[in-house]
Amino acid sequence: MGILSRASYVVRSKINTLLNRAEDPSETLDYSYEQMRDELQEVKQGIADLTTQKKRLEMQKRNLEENVEKHNEQAREAVQQDREDLARKALEKKKSKMSQIEELEGQIQELQDTQDQLVEKKNQLQSRIEEFKTKKETMKARYEAAEASNRVTEAMSGVGDEMTDVSRAIERAEERTEEMEARSEAMDELQATGTFDDALSDKDEIDQELQQGRADREVESELDTLKTEMGKAEADGNGGGGDSSGGGDDVSLDDLDSGTDEEVEAELAELKDDESTDSSN
Repeated sequence: MGILSRASYVVRSKINTLLNRAEDPSETLDYSYEQMRDELQEVKQGIADLTTQKKRLEMQKRNLEENVEKHNEQAREAVQQDREDLARKALEKKKSKMSQIEELEGQIQELQDTQDQLVEKKNQLQSRIEEFKTKKETMKARYEAAEASNRVTEAMSGVGDEMTDVSRAIERAEERTEEMEARSEAMDELQATGTFDDALSDKDEIDQELQQGRADREVESELDTLKTEMGKAEADGNGGGGDSSGGGDDVSLDDLDSGTDEEVEAELAELKDDESTDSSN
């Protein structure tokens, strides 16, 4: 098979597929019914034309028969007048007219036979049309019922073209919703970590690192201060003990630890009071 033949075959196949999809059985049946009715009308028209032609021949036959009778009278009158020549002429015309009448009778009979055949065919065609009409309506009803059932089934199963589009729209909506939810969670997370605050700040990276260093140094300084104060408190506690053989009061280790704990607790309370005052301001 050559390229052109294959291309022609493919084109015909595609066209046939498109026609099958576009074909509506109900419309096809109605069109076929109208075609049959048109044919019946043409048959009726043919019968009418044939009948008209036959009537014309019958009228000619009657005119010839009248002429035959006229020629008979002419021949009789000519004989009475001893005009044999006129009588012979009248009889010759009579014979000619009778020959024409016989020919017309044959044509009329042929037209009659044809008319009878056409009338029979017309009756048969009309019967077929009525039968086809009944089948057509039945087939249309069955097709419409099957089509409705198919639409319902496709809608319920979601396999129809429209339902497929709806399913795709739902899938796209779900994807967009999930994407928006994920984006919202990411924004919340960035907001919680302060990323947006840094992004909106007019400080550059160096300023931010310097500020972080200052904060670290302040924490370390405060921690050193706490350690120094704690060291002094411990030194004071140890110096106040004196010689055990002296006249002062004896101080036990438990008393030293208790005093240190009280000082620490007092300092922590003071820090908490300062923090509460700053927060309220």
